[in-house]
Formats: sequence, structure tokens, C-alpha cells
Amino acid sequence: MASGPDGFVQHPSYTAEFAKARGLLLAHPGRWRIIYHYDGDGIASASSAVRALRRLGYSVQATPLVGVERPRMETLLTASLGPVLVVDTGAAWMDLYPKHPHPVVVLDHHQYPPLPDLPPHVALVNPLDWGVDGMSELCASTLTWLFTIFLDPRNWDNVGWGLSGAISDRQHVGGLKGLNRTLVEEATRRGLVRPTRGLRLGSAPLGTALAGAIDPFFRGLSGQRERAEAFLRALDLDPSARASDLPEEAATRLAGALRRHLEEQGARPEFVDVLVQDGWTIPSLGVDAQEVANWQNATGRVGTPGVGIALALGDAEAMGRARRAEATWREGVLGGLLRLEAGGIKERKSVQWFESPEPTLAGTQAGLAMNYLLDPNRPVFAFSGTGTEPFKVSARGTPWLVGRGLDLSAACRTAAAKVGGEGGGHRVASGATIPHDGREAFLDEVDRIVAEQLGGTKP
Repeated sequence: MASGPDGFVQHPSYTAEFAKARGLLLAHPGRWRIIYHYDGDGIASASSAVRALRRLGYSVQATPLVGVERPRMETLLTASLGPVLVVDTGAAWMDLYPKHPHPVVVLDHHQYPPLPDLPPHVALVNPLDWGVDGMSELCASTLTWLFTIFLDPRNWDNVGWGLSGAISDRQHVGGLKGLNRTLVEEATRRGLVRPTRGLRLGSAPLGTALAGAIDPFFRGLSGQRERAEAFLRALDLDPSARASDLPEEAATRLAGALRRHLEEQGARPEFVDVLVQDGWTIPSLGVDAQEVANWQNATGRVGTPGVGIALALGDAEAMGRARRAEATWREGVLGGLLRLEAGGIKERKSVQWFESPEPTLAGTQAGLAMNYLLDPNRPVFAFSGTGTEPFKVSARGTPWLVGRGLDLSAACRTAAAKVGGEGGGHRVASGATIPHDGREAFLDEVDRIVAEQLGGTKP
């Protein structure tokens, strides 16, 4: 009998998929290559996996994957002389793994095309197969955390990495749901996490926090230090004070003023609510999971994802490097949002799009711009690429649009294939890689597809 939360999901595929994956991993001790997506969710997933495999005495090599890159996956499989664990990516390429002569285990929460029967040495674990929504109820990091618990119950202590990835994937907005919530409630019962609730402006002085705010992004205040401080003084608040030190009345007054500011700039209610939300302190780390999410996401986005994993392994130098990465990441994201605030967004009938010179930041810029700056009726597509190199495409919508029929995974996959590229992801957030000369045709196709998904008219 596998150790772990066997009864959390009452679906035969839940038991079967975890049992096959667990059996393959435990039957092949030694060196495993872990392939992971370079974003916060992927780094957190790899962190749990590396910690768990090292706890088993296995040696590991962790390799990041950027974007939708089938050729890169093919190259990595060819170069891997042993078993492979793929996290937060890879479900769209299940046709590749049967050719690998060693076991391949894939832990992914993205939508994927229909599969043939998998050979005994290949396992896929995906919550979509058990009726659990991988877009909102279980991300890759909480899936990987859950898998490590099936390997060894001691891995409940991977809660910090499971939670940080869920926050990076924004599955905490509006409160944890589904299996995410079940896992965190159990970790709380075990004393491994302490829930909190309050104004989420970080630990910096208010003036610094407001001027540097990206989530939420405050039009006219973010990136504007003098305006941000004037806004605070008008509320009789000291810009050098910290949100955590404010008396309850002052915190309520500030939250109310910031809510009104977001409402006036057109943010939807669910993103206004991000101001005051749940948090989760990780006692073993002495910080909130949001900070861990920022550090790991930042290390990936500035090109040093290995630092995020080193942080999870307790590397003495990783914390300082992660903090510096976060500062660089925030500056880059804020700069992109300020560019969009000043203009630069282009429009089609049913979609909007822009160019980003920062390919590793484009997805974050697109998501936050969609939430706080742009027309909420149309999803946004960000394009990164110079010269004649392929475009990396990041597409973002909102749960509100998904509820009205939006499926960016299908749109990106279909439109990319039409121009000789490849795409996929979630209904609310997806991506693609397309030839440089295929952008106009890609935009024509996604505009058509999204119009059909949303009923041909703006919601």
C-alpha cells in the first residue's frame, strides 16, 4: 500500500497514476534527470522533487525548460542516460517518451491531446484525469508535493514549495480551492504552515511598497514614488511605516483607499480583492509563502532557476542571490507595465497584443496587465523575439473570461499549428512558439478562435 493521502480523491485514475509513477521511481534508484519549467511553479515543483529524491539517497540533475520547446525536450531525452522525471511541462509530448530506453515519469497539470496506451516504463500523472481542475485546484508544485508524500510521508514538509508554486500560478487568488485546500489544511493540522490574513503589501516601508507594487499594479502610483508618498500622506499615513505595523483603523483606511483606486482604474472585483487576502507563514522558513514564491519565480525569470532550487536545499548563498534576483525581476516587470500604461497595446476584434523585449518576463507582464491595465473583455497575447528567431508567445485571460468560454490552450495550440509552431497550456494562461514570419497569421487565427469561443461578441 502506498504511503500518503490515498483517499483524498475518489477516482480510480488517481490511485492508478500515482501507483505506477511511484513504482517506477522506487524501482530505479540511482541518478535521475529532473526536467522542469523555469517559472515559479516549475521551480517549486523541481524543489520538492529534488528534496524528495535526495531523501531517498538518489542523485539528481535538474534541467530547466523554457517555453514550449519540443526540440529541446528531444535533445534532453537523447542526452539522458538514465530515468527522467518531468514536472510542470511535457504532457503535450507523450509521444516522445516511449522511445526513451529508461523510465519516464511526467507530473503535469496542463491540458494535453489524446494519448495512446503508455508502455510500462512511462507514467503520466495529471489531475485532469481524476476530475480535478489543473487550472485552479492543483498546480504542478502541489501535484509534485503530493507525489513526494506518496513516496514518503516525511515529505509533508515540502509544503513551502507546494504553496509557493501555487501562489506563483495564482491559484491562491480568491482562496485555495479543491485539492490545494485539502493539502494545505492537512499541513496546517500537522503544524507545518500557519494561515494568516491581512493587507498584502509586503514588508517594505509603505512608500517603497506602493511605488514598487506590481500585484496589484496601481495606475498612477506604481513606479511613481512622489505620487505614491503623496497618496499616503493624504490619508495621514507615514510613507516610512510598514503595513504590518499599522493600527487596525489605519490599515482599514489604507485598504479602502487602495480598493477605490483599483476600482476606478477598471480592475475586476477578484483582482481588487487581492489587496486583502490569505497568507501562509512557513514556520520552518520563518517567512510567508508569498516571499518564497517571489524568490523562486524571480530566479527563473532572470535566468538563474537553479538558485531557486538551491534555496530549497538550504544553500547558504542562495538567499542573497534570490533577493537580488527578485529586485531585478520586479524592476523588469514594473518597467513593462509602465510601458503598457503609457501605450503600446495593439487591438484586434477579440484579442489585444503587445511586444515585450524581455522574453522571460513577458508572461508575467501579460498576466498583470490583463488584471489591472487592459480591456478585461479580451485576452492579451505578448510576443517576444528579435531578428528572425521564433516568437515566444504568452497568452493570458481571466477566470471571468474562461467562464464565458475562453480556452487559450486550444486557441494557442490550433493557431500555432496552423503556422508551423506549437502551443498549449491552460484555458486561462497559455503559450506558443511560432515562426517569426507567422505572427500575423497566428493573430488572425486566434482572433477568429477567441471570437467563436466568446460567442462572436464582447462579453
